[in-house]
Amino acid sequence: SRRRKAARRDMTVSRRTQPGAAPGLVLADPSAPRPVIHVMAYGSEDFAEFDAATPDAACDQIGKHPLVWINVEGLGDAVAIERFGELLNLHRLSLEDTVNVHQRAKIEDFGNVLFVVLRMVGCGERCNTEQLSMFVGGNYLLTFQEGTPGDSFDRVRGRLREGNGKVRQLGSDYLAYTLIDAAIDNYYPVLEVYAERLDELEDQVLEPRNREVMKRLHEVKSDLLILRRAIWPLRDALAQLGRQDVPRISDYTRVYLRDCYDHVVQVVELIETYRELTADLRDLHMSSVSNRINDTMRVLTIISTIFIPLTFVAGIYGMNFDYMPELRWRYGYHMTIAIMIVSTIGMVIFFYRQGWIFANKPTEI
Repeated sequence: SRRRKAARRDMTVSRRTQPGAAPGLVLADPSAPRPVIHVMAYGSEDFAEFDAATPDAACDQIGKHPLVWINVEGLGDAVAIERFGELLNLHRLSLEDTVNVHQRAKIEDFGNVLFVVLRMVGCGERCNTEQLSMFVGGNYLLTFQEGTPGDSFDRVRGRLREGNGKVRQLGSDYLAYTLIDAAIDNYYPVLEVYAERLDELEDQVLEPRNREVMKRLHEVKSDLLILRRAIWPLRDALAQLGRQDVPRISDYTRVYLRDCYDHVVQVVELIETYRELTADLRDLHMSSVSNRINDTMRVLTIISTIFIPLTFVAGIYGMNFDYMPELRWRYGYHMTIAIMIVSTIGMVIFFYRQGWIFANKPTEI
């Protein structure tokens, strides 16, 4: 399925440029969706929203409004991406990082524009992440998404349409903060899903016959690893944004970015906690399976031990010698059976007193 393919892609790194290719080469993935350009241009008193057919039509709004947010969904057209770079004077290395969607979260200051990369998270059958590339300019914000349906920015768009809060009164750095904050906050409901899955697996892990437990635990472990790889670099990137040496970020917005940093630290701690819990549940399940095997082996060992003297007696009196004692004795058969029964009962009593059978808490042999 598409979700599973996205999860596998998050665990691998695949570059389309050949080794030794010129830096800044923009090669789009032919299987990626075609770009859909959405524009939200606004100020404290005015607001306009529309879909642009071309990068030129979108960038034409810059300067006509105090702030323009251009969101591009889909990276399947390298010509359109390069056109944005020409119109906004974007560095080609940042455009190359935009189309190669395996990037770690990072911050690059190119002087006229601040380039920010982070990963948004989604959760369905399996966890997957999507790269978000942001170009923070003086009076515009350009964002690129891979084209996966849905994102975590619906509430931000609603606030812009309704004019709630300060987002329509402040600059592009504050809008970038709101998007970063929304992307980080979306990690929490995803982690709640995995917390519920771990609760369910904790109830099933002591059932050795449930063969699906290990498979599901492995899936959870893999998904948590994807989340860890997505969120850990973002902590360093936000710490960099919170410093004073990033001129594109105002002191007012920097305070809010430090709050985002706190949220990232919380998410990292939750992920590490769930990873440890997953490892503990895997160990507990393996211990449960091992204990069941040991119990089975103990029962088989006891049965074999009980039959050892019976086999010995039957073997002695089953030999075909002419001059064996008791071979022609009238009560020889009855005495042999009695010896077998007594030895069996004696061994069962001995095993019971040792706590090896018929005990509520079996002990090791």
